Parts: sequence; C-alpha cells; structure tokens
Amino acid sequence: MELAARSVADVLAGSQVEEVLAELDRDFVGLAPVKARIRDIAALLVVDKLRAHLGLTAQAPSLHMSFTGNPGTGKTTVALRMAQILHRLGYVRKGHLVAVTRDDLVGQYIGHTAPKTREVLKKAMGGVLFIDEAYYLYRPENERDYGQEAIEILLQVMENQRDDLVVILAGYADRMETFFRSNPGMTSRVAHHLDFPDYAREELLTIAGRMLEAQNYRLGEGAVEALERYIGMRMQRPHFANARSVRNALDRARLRHASRVFADRERELTARDLTTIEAQDLLASRLFQPG
Repeated sequence: MELAARSVADVLAGSQVEEVLAELDRDFVGLAPVKARIRDIAALLVVDKLRAHLGLTAQAPSLHMSFTGNPGTGKTTVALRMAQILHRLGYVRKGHLVAVTRDDLVGQYIGHTAPKTREVLKKAMGGVLFIDEAYYLYRPENERDYGQEAIEILLQVMENQRDDLVVILAGYADRMETFFRSNPGMTSRVAHHLDFPDYAREELLTIAGRMLEAQNYRLGEGAVEALERYIGMRMQRPHFANARSVRNALDRARLRHASRVFADRERELTARDLTTIEAQDLLASRLFQPG
C-alpha cells in the first residue's frame, strides 16, 4: 500500500518547531547568519522526516556542531534552542543541554579522566553536550596531560551513539581551527560550523534595553546617550565580551542606583525612583574617569 504523502506543514505542526524558530527571531538581536543556518538545519531535519515517512532510506544526518565566536555572542543560549529543535523533531530523546568545560572532563591523574568524561556523557545522553572552549582539551605541549584521553572517548561516542547525543564544540574561531587541524577525527564528525559575529553598537543598545525591561528598569534622561558612549568606549578595550560586558555594566549601574537611592533614607520613593537608571549611574564607571 502506498504511503500517504505529508507536507512540511504537517511535520511542523506536529513538532511545534516553528515556535522555537519564532522565539529565536524574536528573542535574539542580530545573529542573522546564525539564524539562517539554524533554519537550514531545521529544514534538513524536516525533509529527512518526510523522506523516512515514504520509506526513502538514507544515512541519518550528522548533527554534531561547532559554534565559533567571541564571548557574549549567544553561543550557549542558541545551543539550548538547538536542543529544543532536535527534541521536537525526535532526533534526541530528552532535549536537555549539558554545558561543560575541560575541567568537567579531564582529570589530574592517571585513571581519573575516563570516569569523569563518561559520567558527563551519561548525563548528556538523549540531549546535547555543549563543550565551551573545547580547544583546551588538546594540550600537546604537556606530555602528561590527559585531555587526549577525553577526546578519544568523545570521538568514540560521537560516532557510535550519534543517534542519542549531539555534541556542540564552542570557542574562539582561530583556536577552534587549530583544534580541528590537530584532531582530524573530530573534523570528520562535525558537519555544521556556525560562526557567531560580534554585535554592532546599535544591537548592543537594543540588547541592553531588553535586559533592563526584563528587570523592570528604564533609562532616564541622558542615560541612553551615556550608555551609548559607554558601549562605544568599552568595545575598544581589551577583553570586550559583547552582551556579557553590557550585562555587567548594567549590573554595576544598578548597584550605583541602589546606593544612590539608599542614601536618601527619609524620602518616600516612587516607582520611578526605584526603576530609573540615571546618566550618573553609568557615567560613574571607571571607563569615564581620567587616566
């Protein structure tokens, strides 16, 4: 009996993947190339479902990924959305995200690395394992380093259990390139490479506005201009971390706001007093101080 054809809309309606993609567009500022690539991956998975429904057999698509970019560009959060997409389309059982670094995988003495790595893999099974700064697993300059042991276990699981685990490796683009060159087995298993661009100043201002709104704060007169100046100056300084640096700046501004309000103990405080970040709360940053 011939199987009834299904449409893309049928699969999307059954999986609710469109909701996650819509959230990605709505909640994330910028990141246009990343969003486009995720839609491409989602399209591949939906078409794969349609092919399987009609008995058109093919090797299951490789879903291990590499996320490259500077800190604060949304890699971990996008990985969480990716886990949701994979779960809703039935490519992972649970859809949870386990985020780790080298310290969670590599031991400090003989016999310690394998059980640590396997314990992390056990927790991640059925979902997505996100390894931040993955290049720190490989330290060829240290003969007594056990990172290579963790890599070998990862490679084995990425190949043999790829139907039950998706691994996302993340870090700076140049260091990740060196890591892949030094570990060709990893290169052959990672099919999708997504590069996360730095945010423009206007995008960071929008992100700041959303962060403040989510915490019931607003910017007072002159504070928008002060924040724009701060972001422009901070972007030129070392160790700038995009949205992370903006969040830290707003946290410090909230501290100054709280200290300013706290100092005026006798005055009855209105909602405006308690929710308005003023220019002075931002301009007190060391970034604006001479010398």
